Amino acid sequence: MYTTAFLDLPPLLQAGGTVRLPGSKSISNRVLLLAGLSQGTTIVHDLLASDDTRVMLEALRALGCDIQQSGDTVHIEGLGGRLKAMEADLFLGNAGTAMRPLTAALALLSATQGGVFTLSGVPRMHERPIGDLVDALRPLGCAIECTGNEGYPPLRLAGGTLNLRQPIQVRGDVSSQFLTALLLALPLVSQHQPLVIEVVGELISKPYIDITLNLLARFGIQVQREGWSRFTIPQGSAYRSPGVIHVEADASSASYFIAAGAIAGAEQPVRIEGVGGDSIQGDIRFLEAAQAMGAAVRSGPNWIEVSRGSWPLQAIDLDCNHIPDAAMTLAVMGLYTHGTTRLRNIASWRVKETDRIAAMACELRKLGATVVEGEDFIEVTPPEAGRWQHASIHTYDDHRMAMCFSLAAFNPLAPTAEPSRPVSVRIEDPRCVGKTFPDYFECLFKVAETRPDWIPVITVDGPTASGKGTLASALATRLGYQFLDSGSLYRITALLAIENEVDLDDTQALEQLARQLGDSVRLRFDGEHIWVDQRDVSLDLRQEEVGQAASRISAHPAVRQALMDLQLGFRGLPGLVADGRDMGTVVFPDAALKVFLTASVAQRAERRHKQLISKGFSATLEEICADLEARDLRDRTRAVAPLMPAADAHKLDNSALSIDESVNTVLGWWVEGWPHVIVRH
Repeated sequence: MYTTAFLDLPPLLQAGGTVRLPGSKSISNRVLLLAGLSQGTTIVHDLLASDDTRVMLEALRALGCDIQQSGDTVHIEGLGGRLKAMEADLFLGNAGTAMRPLTAALALLSATQGGVFTLSGVPRMHERPIGDLVDALRPLGCAIECTGNEGYPPLRLAGGTLNLRQPIQVRGDVSSQFLTALLLALPLVSQHQPLVIEVVGELISKPYIDITLNLLARFGIQVQREGWSRFTIPQGSAYRSPGVIHVEADASSASYFIAAGAIAGAEQPVRIEGVGGDSIQGDIRFLEAAQAMGAAVRSGPNWIEVSRGSWPLQAIDLDCNHIPDAAMTLAVMGLYTHGTTRLRNIASWRVKETDRIAAMACELRKLGATVVEGEDFIEVTPPEAGRWQHASIHTYDDHRMAMCFSLAAFNPLAPTAEPSRPVSVRIEDPRCVGKTFPDYFECLFKVAETRPDWIPVITVDGPTASGKGTLASALATRLGYQFLDSGSLYRITALLAIENEVDLDDTQALEQLARQLGDSVRLRFDGEHIWVDQRDVSLDLRQEEVGQAASRISAHPAVRQALMDLQLGFRGLPGLVADGRDMGTVVFPDAALKVFLTASVAQRAERRHKQLISKGFSATLEEICADLEARDLRDRTRAVAPLMPAADAHKLDNSALSIDESVNTVLGWWVEGWPHVIVRH
C-alpha cells in the first residue's frame, strides 16, 4: 500500500492482463456485523483488508466478540444478540458502513439490555448526516444524544424503553445506509411481534438494499418486501450463523479496471477476477453503463474481461441512482469521449466521504474539462483539442476520488489529446485508497503499460560512502517508486566471484557471473536487506574485501555492459530511484532528476567506520580514509565511465546534513520541477 504524500503517475498507453480484486466493503462490513450478532461461530473468507473493516473488527472486539484472524480469513464467535460489554467507546474512522448499522444495533440493544456506548469518527464523519436514522430510532424509545451537532456524529447511546407497536419510518432519499441499518438491527428486538419499516420518499441506491436482504437471508432472516416502500421483519427472527461465508470481490472497485479496459485495452483485455456478471452487488450494473459507452465485455462466474470496443467512447446521459459509487468512474470516462456525459440522480454523492459532486467538478476542471454541476447531477465535457492540463488531484480523504482520477493518466489516448504532449497526473494522499482497496495502485501498475522513457527516473550518484544508497532508498519510499541500488549489483557480482574463486581479472568469467544476475539469479531489494536466491546477503556485501573487489570488477567494460542491461530493466511504473556512480551519466542519461551527492573524505570515513563497527567489523579511521581516497582516485581515472557529475546534475554536499535534511532537499527539487520533470517533450 502506498503511504506517500503524493504519487506522480506518468502518462499511460495500454492496459491488459489479470487483476484479482479485494473483497467488497459493503459485503464485508455487513457480514462482520451479522456474524458478530449471530449465535455461533462464523468463518468469513476473502474478507477485505481495509480501514473500514479494521474499525468494524475493532468495534466487535470491544463489544465482546471473540475474533481470530489469519490473512483474509476471520473466525468470529458471535454474541447471539446478547451484549457482553455494557460500555464501550467506538472510534469508526470514516466508515459509514460501520457507523450507521452499529448505531442502530447498539441503540436497540442498549434500550433493551442497558449499557452506554459512544460512537465517533474522523472530522469528516462528524459532517456526514445521521439525523434521519436517529429520527427513526428515537420514537421507538432509544435514548440517543448527538454530542456535537444535532443530526451528526459523535453519538452517545444510553438506554431507553422500547415501543415497537407502530411502523418504523425512515427517509430513503438521503442514504440507503439508514434503511440498511434498521434492517440489520431490528431482528434483535423482533421476539414479540413482526416489525414494519416504512420508507418515506423515493429510496435511493436500491441495489445496496438488495445486498442487505440477500445477506440477511444467509443469516436466517427472511424479510418480506412490498416494493421499495415497506419491509417486514417476521416475529421471532433470530440470527443464525451460516457457518462459512465467502465475500465477493468489490464490484465498485471493479469499475476502475473495467474503465481501464474500455479506454486502453486495445491489444489485450483486462481480466478481473473475484466478481462476475452474476454478482449480488448492484454496482455490477456498471458493466451496462460501460457497454453503453463502448466497452467490449465478456463475463462468467467470478470473472469479467473488458477490452476496447468502439472508440472514442460514447458520451451518455444516465440515471445513476442504481450505481451511485461506481458512477464516479463514468465521470472520468467522460474525458475519453467527443461529447458531454450527463450523470443524473446522484444527490447521494454530496453526503459521502466528501461532497463528491463538488469535488469531482473541481478536479475535472484542473485537467481542462468543462463541468456543469447541480444538486443531483454532473455534466462532463472533455478538454478541447490540445487543451489537456497537468493536474495535481486533491483527493479529499476519499478513496474513490484517488482511484477514479488515476484513469486520467491514460490521457495520451484521449481523442482531444495531443499524443506527443501528454500530461502528468499527481494523486495527492494516495494512502486514502486504504479505505477499500489498499493495493489499488500496485494492481493498476500490474496491468498498465507505457513507454519506458515516460517512466520517471531519479538518479543519485556520488563517491563511495557518500550516503547514496540511504538517500535513494528514502527517496523511493517517500515517492512510492521502485529502488535500484546499482552498487549492490557490482558487490553481488564481486561476492559471487570471491565465493566461486573467479579471478578478478578474468573478464569473460566475470561477465558470465554478471549476466546470471539478470537470467537465473533472483534479486530482491527489501529496505536495508538484499536477497539473492532467498539468501540475505546484506551483511556479506558490506565486507571490505567485497567492496574492494567490486571497485576492481567495475573497470571491466563487459561487466559494466552486462550490469547496465540489468539496471535498465529496473525502470518500471510508477518510477525509479537509482543510486550508483554513473546512473545519471551513462545508465539513465534521460533521468528526470539527477543528484550528485558528495561529502568530505573525513566525514565519509567516519560514517563508514560507524557502519562497520555496528556490523561487527574492525577497522581504523586511518585505514578507511586511505581506502576511500584510493577508490576515489580509481573511480575518477578509470577509462570507462569515470566518476563525475552529469552536466545537469544537482550537486548536494551532505557533510553537515542529516538524512532527513538531504531527502527533503531533493524532494524540494522534485516538487519544484513538477510536472516537467515527469513529462518532457
